[in-house]
Amino acid sequence: MHSSQSAGAVISHMNWRTARCRCMTWWPFCLVVNERALQFFFFAAIALCFQTVPLLGAVSIGSTYSLSFVDIDGNKLSTADGHVTVLVLATTTDWGKPRAVGERIPDYCLGNPNYRMITIIRFVRKHGTIVSAVARGVVRRRVAEEARRLQTRYNAKNIARDANSDIFVVTDFDGTVSSQLDGGPQGAGFRVLVFGRDGKLLAQWTDVPSAKQLAQLLK
Repeated sequence: MHSSQSAGAVISHMNWRTARCRCMTWWPFCLVVNERALQFFFFAAIALCFQTVPLLGAVSIGSTYSLSFVDIDGNKLSTADGHVTVLVLATTTDWGKPRAVGERIPDYCLGNPNYRMITIIRFVRKHGTIVSAVARGVVRRRVAEEARRLQTRYNAKNIARDANSDIFVVTDFDGTVSSQLDGGPQGAGFRVLVFGRDGKLLAQWTDVPSAKQLAQLLK
């Protein structure tokens, strides 16, 4: 009995030394794992406190998102600032689609401060400072064209408001803006998303929705 206990003690001691050696050998790995575990629980706790869904992948209907943007005029925008937001994500090859979405917005949304449409123009290729400045100039000219079109619609509806103040366009040259929607700039194709006043995603399409679909959702 005594010898068995001694043998057990020796084995336990050897196991402890082996574990200690492994820990000493792999301590950087252990530290990283522990650090990542702490980060995981830290961010999980934040998510539970604020009850929002972290944008780790494509956004999903019914979840709440507070996405922030700055448009070409310096306006700070958010999907959770009290507006019903129609958000259009397009590339430079999709110029006509945001216009089609805007033309299908119901008349009762025009000039109504409770509704807002934001267009994000994503540039597929990265550009330097000079090319980006030229591209912004092109975008501004297109925005001016759309403002004239919208103003004609306002005038026809007797809406006494400057249409240019209701057009919000965000340029995305490095993918950081569109990555908020898909978790990665490369996966962000054409999208139309509608957010409620609190940032809740109500609907999303990968093509231009019909006027009936928008009217039913925005009523």
